Amino acid sequence: MNAYTLAALGAYFVLMIAIGLYAWRKSTEDSAGYLLAGRNLPPSVAALSAGASDMSGWLLLGLPGALYTAGLVEAWIGIGLFAGALANWIIVAPRLREQTERLGNALTIPQFLANRFPERRIMLRVTSAVIIVAFFTVYTAAGLVGGGKLFETAFAGILPNTGMSDYMLGIFITAGIVLAYTMVGGFLAVSLTDFVQGLIMMVALIIMPLVVMFGPGGSAGGSLQAVPVEGFLDLTQGLTAIGFISAVTWGLGYFGQPHIIVRFMAIDKVKNVPRAAAYGMGWMGIALVGALGLGLAGRAYVERNGLVVEDPETIFIVLAQLLFHPAVTGFLYAALLAAIMSTISSQLLVSSSSLTEDFYRLFLRRNASEREAVNVSRVAVAVVAAAAMVIAADPNSEVLGLVANAWAGFGAAFGPLILLALTWKRMTGAGAVAGLVTGAAVVAGWIAMGWNKAFLGGPGLYEIVPGFAAALAAIVAVSMMTRKSALRA
Repeated sequence: MNAYTLAALGAYFVLMIAIGLYAWRKSTEDSAGYLLAGRNLPPSVAALSAGASDMSGWLLLGLPGALYTAGLVEAWIGIGLFAGALANWIIVAPRLREQTERLGNALTIPQFLANRFPERRIMLRVTSAVIIVAFFTVYTAAGLVGGGKLFETAFAGILPNTGMSDYMLGIFITAGIVLAYTMVGGFLAVSLTDFVQGLIMMVALIIMPLVVMFGPGGSAGGSLQAVPVEGFLDLTQGLTAIGFISAVTWGLGYFGQPHIIVRFMAIDKVKNVPRAAAYGMGWMGIALVGALGLGLAGRAYVERNGLVVEDPETIFIVLAQLLFHPAVTGFLYAALLAAIMSTISSQLLVSSSSLTEDFYRLFLRRNASEREAVNVSRVAVAVVAAAAMVIAADPNSEVLGLVANAWAGFGAAFGPLILLALTWKRMTGAGAVAGLVTGAAVVAGWIAMGWNKAFLGGPGLYEIVPGFAAALAAIVAVSMMTRKSALRA
């Protein structure tokens, strides 16, 4: 480890803390400011914040690792995500921005659902808040696993002896920095740091594949064809119908991710949503192409130069050490931390908002002052982070696996619910509750039965597929049965 690398990382940490302090002075006086930045985010900030909080460490660890192992067939996940994100900006973003403000100026997704279906407001707020906190704790743990892997791989033997492994120390450092700026600056700090982190991630994903392919010992040209994996560059090699469905249906999850769609609620004006969508989809396209290129070119580089990579999900870290000046390596590590920390901070803030607005203010202190609510939100951030650290303590955890489970849970529980709540006037509160519970239960049960790994004697079916379908059917069926009673109420 070089002083240049440490200096680059140190500068990144200082910048994140400085943004948190700036945000603290700008918009943490009340819950609306702390939890939603006063609905005043510029389109560019909202877009890159949504993208950076979406992609997380899986963009630089999980997805390249999957491409490194299996080849281009894993690109279907990225293709499905791009299509899902585009649909999310078109269908959900403008409607959610307008309706959340019009229906009681809701600050959280549970509040919006309660305002949309007042006949089931308590049940919806509590149930949705429980699901948000539970799945986000797992999702946050996935990010902390990425931070632990970075420090374990890149700083082995360099970090001070604290009596704990480099992996656990990495988790503590990652969580500590995120907690510092999230607790202090709230939603504005998270959004501004996401914007900066999104730019860092994009630059890194442009630089890294190009250097791997065209630098010394690069993998450009015929060496990609020489990778000893059959059909490495074939989009359909070994692809089954179930495998294809499981990959492309990742995109369904976008409709129900609270940490992403809350950015839509914070855009300054409804008319600026199309601009934000253009920024967001442009950023996402570049990021996904870079991640795909990194996984493919990285495998070719390793094979060509006779290297050994024990954990495919660390290919970004390994190449950053091998191919770049220490100062650039520090920047690339900062990009990885940016991907990890941008998502963790968003998830922590959404979880804390649900704990504060949908538990504390609903049951314990209905008349809590704005200052008290903000302070409770800060405590809730720390509590969720501590629980996630416990889950992340297992160094054998896979980033993509943890993300897949949490993504499916949110996508199935909230995806059909949000889509129909925004677009179908005949939906009822009872239908909303039925969809919420059904989606989460089917995903949890599918994982528990192991059907996401092996289904009907073949490869597993991604749990979002049955969960989303079951939730959609439950909402429609129950809404049709309870429509008349809802109208009377």
